[in-house]
Amino acid sequence: MKNDIIVQWLGGWAGEANFASAAFRLFLALFFASVLGFERASKRHSAGLRTFILITLTSAAAAFMDSVINENNADFIPLLSAASVFCAIAISVKSVLFSAKNQIKGLTTSAGLIASAFFGLCIGVGFYTLALMIFAVLLIVLAWFPKIEIYLKNRSNHFEIHLELADKGSLQNFVTTIRKLGMRIDDIEINNAYAGSGLSVYSITLTIISAELKKYKTHREIIEALSTLEYVRHIEEMN
Repeated sequence: MKNDIIVQWLGGWAGEANFASAAFRLFLALFFASVLGFERASKRHSAGLRTFILITLTSAAAAFMDSVINENNADFIPLLSAASVFCAIAISVKSVLFSAKNQIKGLTTSAGLIASAFFGLCIGVGFYTLALMIFAVLLIVLAWFPKIEIYLKNRSNHFEIHLELADKGSLQNFVTTIRKLGMRIDDIEINNAYAGSGLSVYSITLTIISAELKKYKTHREIIEALSTLEYVRHIEEMN
């Protein structure tokens, strides 16, 4: 796009459909995707470096192909193949979301993949400035916002836990302990995915009602205290 700030800075070749422009766009897509993929992979998320690179490169290549075809065919519908690729990527994200039995995981990573596909499209059609802006915002959200999110979550009165007990009879003891600590159980759901494992596994939603507990204890400290109960095999906070 000739009106793009970066195109004006680099020269007209960057906004045209030629070999140099194609190589430059694919390089940008590779670089941006590598940074985002490395950030996800470093935190051991379900989609990492190769996934982000493949999705961003595919989107950029499809959008560039549309640009070339559109220049040579007036009847061609702009962004037709790019839109098809984007829809395919959105559908494939389902495998990231439902990677665990009866649990939705990787929601942030899935949204990041869709966003990376979108800025891949921006690069492919020559909207370099917009792509750079999306990349910067996406990197900030993925890399820095988790700390803010953890801070806010730890000060919330509501949280959900994944609980594995030695047997079903231990649930009543756990409920009694929770009430003594100054918390209320809002919901208990048994996880049938662990049937036959010998464990009783639950998803439990809790609300802190004790003023003292609200003031002095974080979610992590509460969970660490509950993990010391002899009948608790495993406990963790759910995202």
